[in-house]
Amino acid sequence: MGLAAALSLVRRWLARSPSRALPASLLPSAQAPTWCRHRASALRPAASFLSRLRWEWEEEEEEGAAARKTGRRRASARAQYALSLQRPSGQGGGGGTGGGWRWRQEQQREDPRRIGSPEGASPPSPLSRLGPPARVRPPPPLLLLLSAAGGRRLPFGARTRRASPFAPAAAAAASASTSLFAAAASRFSPARLSRSFSAAAAMPEKRPFERLPAEVRPLNYGLCLKPDLIDFTFEGKLEAAVEVGQATNQIVMNCADIDIITASYAPEGDEEIHATGFNYQNEDEKVTLSFPSTLQTGMGTLKIDFVGELNDKMKGFYRSKYTTPSGDTRFAAVTQFEATDARRAFPCWDEPAIKATFDISLVVPKDRVALSNMNVTERRPYPDDENLVEVKFARTPVMSTYLVAFVVGEYDFVETRSTDGVLVRVYTPVGKAEQGKFALEVAAKTLPFYKDYFNVPYPLPKIDLIAIADFAAGAMENWGLVTYRETALLIDPKNSCSSSRQWVALVVGHELAHQWFGNLVTMEWWTHLWLNEGFASWIEYLCVDHCFPEYDIWTQFVSADYTRAQELDALDNSHPIEVNVGHPSEVDEIFDAISYSKGASVIRMLHNYIGDEDFRKGMHMYLTKFQHKNAATEDLWESLEHASGKPIAAVMSTWTKQMGFPLVYVEAEQQEDDKVLKLVQKKFSASGPYSGEDNPSWMIPISICTSEAPAHAKMQVLMDKPELTLLLKDVKPEHWVKLNLGTVGFYRTQYSLEMLESLLPAIRDLSLPPVDRLGLQNDLFSLARAGIISTVEVLKVMEAFVNEPNYTVWSNLSCNLGILSTLLSHTDFYEEIQAFVRDIFSPIGEKLGWDPRPGEGHLDALLRGLVLGKLGKAGHKATLEEARRRFKDHVEGKHILSADLRSPVYVTVLKHGDSTTLDTMLKLHKQADMQEEKNRIERVLGAISQAELIQKVLTFALSEEVRPQDTVSVIGGVAGGSKQGRKAAWKFVRDNWEELYNRYQGGFLISRLIKLSVDGFAIDKMAAEVKAFFESHPAPSAERTIQQCCENILLNAAWLKRDAENIHQYLLQRKASPTAV
Repeated sequence: MGLAAALSLVRRWLARSPSRALPASLLPSAQAPTWCRHRASALRPAASFLSRLRWEWEEEEEEGAAARKTGRRRASARAQYALSLQRPSGQGGGGGTGGGWRWRQEQQREDPRRIGSPEGASPPSPLSRLGPPARVRPPPPLLLLLSAAGGRRLPFGARTRRASPFAPAAAAAASASTSLFAAAASRFSPARLSRSFSAAAAMPEKRPFERLPAEVRPLNYGLCLKPDLIDFTFEGKLEAAVEVGQATNQIVMNCADIDIITASYAPEGDEEIHATGFNYQNEDEKVTLSFPSTLQTGMGTLKIDFVGELNDKMKGFYRSKYTTPSGDTRFAAVTQFEATDARRAFPCWDEPAIKATFDISLVVPKDRVALSNMNVTERRPYPDDENLVEVKFARTPVMSTYLVAFVVGEYDFVETRSTDGVLVRVYTPVGKAEQGKFALEVAAKTLPFYKDYFNVPYPLPKIDLIAIADFAAGAMENWGLVTYRETALLIDPKNSCSSSRQWVALVVGHELAHQWFGNLVTMEWWTHLWLNEGFASWIEYLCVDHCFPEYDIWTQFVSADYTRAQELDALDNSHPIEVNVGHPSEVDEIFDAISYSKGASVIRMLHNYIGDEDFRKGMHMYLTKFQHKNAATEDLWESLEHASGKPIAAVMSTWTKQMGFPLVYVEAEQQEDDKVLKLVQKKFSASGPYSGEDNPSWMIPISICTSEAPAHAKMQVLMDKPELTLLLKDVKPEHWVKLNLGTVGFYRTQYSLEMLESLLPAIRDLSLPPVDRLGLQNDLFSLARAGIISTVEVLKVMEAFVNEPNYTVWSNLSCNLGILSTLLSHTDFYEEIQAFVRDIFSPIGEKLGWDPRPGEGHLDALLRGLVLGKLGKAGHKATLEEARRRFKDHVEGKHILSADLRSPVYVTVLKHGDSTTLDTMLKLHKQADMQEEKNRIERVLGAISQAELIQKVLTFALSEEVRPQDTVSVIGGVAGGSKQGRKAAWKFVRDNWEELYNRYQGGFLISRLIKLSVDGFAIDKMAAEVKAFFESHPAPSAERTIQQCCENILLNAAWLKRDAENIHQYLLQRKASPTAV
């Protein structure tokens, strides 16, 4: 058993009861030089203690099994283990207060783990040094005692009774000799090894967050890590070149879930000074290294030996489970550091503005691939173990810690060189190299595109893109080593659908844009996160439009990002694009549609306002001025203002520093051959006409087109005041006028009734461009949701889209009708809205048919899948029958469904299926070799309608069959599938909250889970229920999401009360009318 593994085991034992203490006989004395780098062969003095651990562990397991039989709930073994590592000492174990194993972030306290005593004090006995038993945690020397066994830790995911993990250690220690202990004990001092822990009963007031002090700064990290892929631990050695800018006797760094063994500082040309204390501040994820003498100004080397765990939380340095082609289960060691998790892999200055270079080495099994940000410079046998190799990588450029990455596992790859000479590789699971070729093609096109666009070369010699099995986000832009979910990188030429290809192209474009915008120039602090993510979310579309013009991707941007951002930003519980972030734990809250989609939308608006040529000049100026440095939002505005001569800072501050966006009301008056437009702007609010006292306003770039030239602006003007009157010359009475050409301006438009009626024929005859047809419909739908106009009026406008050929317009219509269907599922006329859906979608469905025709392209495939899925879910008889026939042939192997038809067929047969259908689908899931196919099935399982089958799907969501990051999609699919599913999913989340929260550790996935589970409710009391649940089960990183969900529930309830009866009457009249579509 390795050093780090032993530490984890003892921590688990100690966490079970605050009354436990370590025997004094296990506390050796004197200094520890290099013991942490050795494995002990035998340690007799540990035998009785280890036997005690084994006995207590097995006894508690028996008690736990009995408790489960009597119905008392316990967290899963995995959850217990994780909590034992992360709960500060004194917060309760089996016998403590605070709910046994339960732990929540708001209960976390400062945890000063001190090694050593005040200068000049004589060291008392070891036990008195440790303080009260409730505060004891194992000092590093104990790890030496436990490392003798050589045993392996059992998997913590086991759900049945487990043998004591201390059994092999106890057995080995019992037969060991005492010589090594005796030698070690003579060299260790209890005064340097004791740790005390605060066990305060009350939660202290939250202290203001402080960034790291500036006295000491890193210049270079020399980092060597040795991951153990069996024990799930790692050992690390850091040698950092630092500069002491101000004399001090301590060094403060970030550190979380890491145990420091030794630390020292060697001034340049002077003797090494050993740290005498490590003070861990858990709440702030910091450690203070104390030194016995003052560190003078100048250069020096900081050396730290440490150990940590390869966790299963998909953050920091973690383990990712995969299956080999032969069916064996193995684990890779991978990283995810953004925003603040580099500190879980090594002690560091984990702030984006504290940049340094990195020299990284990995000690790994010789049959594994080892990757990092830079290219490999040396791979040599590891002297202590013939089965290991040490892999060294070239020095990185100056960079932030959150962009560091390393991966150890089994992978194949495909490679090429871009036209500008950069080596590009895509790493895939073994045997799936073919699935990396599409992403390789995109990446090889993208790098030269960005180089030309920014007029700045890619600064590294290589770029690796790698598919990770267990990955929380879609992808991460680590400099030179970009990590992806498998579904965001891998494309099977035969079994991947068109939407997957498009998704991969967008994600690759997004992450590679970060190599310049985020990596080369980095935000100064997380307040400016939007600048990274908003810009990349905009330029990914520019890149895909360059690589695949047939995708019509900018129209899709409006449906995918622009409208999504407006929906969230209309809430009272939205937030400005720029949010002042204090504690880094607040960062997760702003990884949302505001930072990404609104950020992208306002940059798109800015690009249009400036013009492409000046925009590119300004970007080049910004990137060259701040390369290898940090910047703030204002720095970008300054560069763009200099390039364009326009008041960029003044305009953009109205969009980034205040929450929300405007509604522009417009009416027209004809004056002979001219039209006079009167524009009034007010804040758009999801709850209705805005009546706040603050009366915010925006500087809005307004563009206007007419029926004479629908695709060209007749006038462009900056609306910089609440009201504006414009004269449009030579616009005849019969000509229509439309604001917001191209749906580029981030605002909604409300037309006078006369102006709106003049636009409807342009929808029917398609003279209005697709993106403007989409924008007009979406504005009307949002106005109806807010109670500003009637929903019935919107339904009438939707009927004008009967001739619509554009995929993205249909996609937005489908989304809005889905929202309305969810709302009306709370009524007794749900079937009437489904009939309306069938009527709207039937003509286009009949026109498209089931099979592609010669000459069809990417968008036709997307449209066919969308329409057939919508008709199938709505119960369209012919679609249902054909879907069942094709599904049967697919299952029997007679005729395999094309990838583009699988989702619509699967959702249709499940929606109207039974237990046999569900069992068949679960069998397909188990047989699927491709993660895309597994995800496709997982997303539609929630369509099943019977109560007992819904429960089966929810249970499946938490099974080993579903990857941890995909559980959210399964539960969300159930919540969105039906009214019964929504209730069941919410109950399931409440019943399993402890396990779910522990699984995602407060990351953004927990926010997504909450939103998907409760957003569809439309009863006032449900908002109160949701609020009450999270008051007693806090999720700090999802606090804003919870507020938004409660607001949405109340808005839905108000919408239902306001419009339900009118909608019902309209649908009944329409059904009775022979002129219905």
